Amino acid sequence: MDIYQKRSSLKIWLTIIGIGIVVASFVYTNDLAGKLADEERKRAEELKEAYRSLELETIDLSNIQSQNEEEQTPVQKILDCDTKLASDIISGNTSIPLILENDAGVIEIWRNFPNKYDKDTLYFRSQIQKIINDGGTPLKINFGVGEYKLWYTNSANLRRLRFFPFIQFGLIAAFIGLGYFGFSSARRSEQNRVWVGMAKETAHQLGTPISAIIAWIEHLKALHLQDEQSQEVLGEFRKDVTRLELIADRFSKIGSDPDLKKQNIYEILSRVFEYMKRRAPRKVTFEYPRSEFPIMVNVNEHLFEWVIENLLRNALDSMDGEGTITGSIEENEKDVQILISDTGKGIASSKFKTVFEPGYTTKKRGWGLGLSLAKRIIESYHSGRIFVKSSVANQGTIFSIKLPKA
Repeated sequence: MDIYQKRSSLKIWLTIIGIGIVVASFVYTNDLAGKLADEERKRAEELKEAYRSLELETIDLSNIQSQNEEEQTPVQKILDCDTKLASDIISGNTSIPLILENDAGVIEIWRNFPNKYDKDTLYFRSQIQKIINDGGTPLKINFGVGEYKLWYTNSANLRRLRFFPFIQFGLIAAFIGLGYFGFSSARRSEQNRVWVGMAKETAHQLGTPISAIIAWIEHLKALHLQDEQSQEVLGEFRKDVTRLELIADRFSKIGSDPDLKKQNIYEILSRVFEYMKRRAPRKVTFEYPRSEFPIMVNVNEHLFEWVIENLLRNALDSMDGEGTITGSIEENEKDVQILISDTGKGIASSKFKTVFEPGYTTKKRGWGLGLSLAKRIIESYHSGRIFVKSSVANQGTIFSIKLPKA
């Protein structure tokens, strides 16, 4: 139990630290972007004053033309001149995109936009509209011939800086995700190797004594051929040994590709429920479905029965010797869903996934491998799903197994 609580706490703290890093990055970057935006605002004001100092009111602007035509406007001729300080300020602007619009609404100058839009007036109209939509306002320059508008927007560096936290967050998330996936895969692979080794060794260790017990049973039968009571006892003893053989066979199949065959799911449930019913307290009622119309599923009979037995044993443990265990089957065109419900103590919603972790158990005895092995059998060998569908404290739990139809 403690190991899972520590793991959950570690995940929570790692999440909090990650969120803290992202928030700090957002705050710092936004502060830096704000300062850069203020600097660009000041530079735009300087550009405004540079345009004003050119004294355009002394020049005849009645013949202003668009840059789409070959002849330069008088404004353009002056702006192209680098003999004055103002022109140096204007020509020194290589980062802030700006558009100069005269009082007649004609766009005369644009700077620091992609060259491919040099002849596209509609593009610059759309840029002005975008500035307006973003809450921007033009800097007004009052020349002798009218009032000009100097539109400007954020430089490419400022825009990239504003997006940097999102890019940083994405890279950090991708790095954490890949790391988590890699470590989880390595951990699962290691667990699988341990499980397979334990299962194979258990099957091997069981094989020798089982064979010896079978031999002794046959020997005792031969010695007491006329004793009906002894023969009956030895017969029941042989059934228990057969059960041990089945358990050893199940363990031997862990780690290898099991042989799947078409089986009627009703027959399997009926067989397992009857077996567990004979070994359960009398105050426990078993209810399970019966049907004349079979539902065929590709399963390994021995392994699938093992899964159902694990679920029924857990249900018995949760009910303290009294209650009802119910099995039901639902189907659609592709899948079959087997539901195993009980009237026991229930499972906390926070433990719905944890119960399938290896080593998790609420019992004083046991290794906590039953549901973990059940999950492996259903999902790895049968391409299905097993999960806790619902649970209410002191009312019971419903486990669900989904398998594809044959």
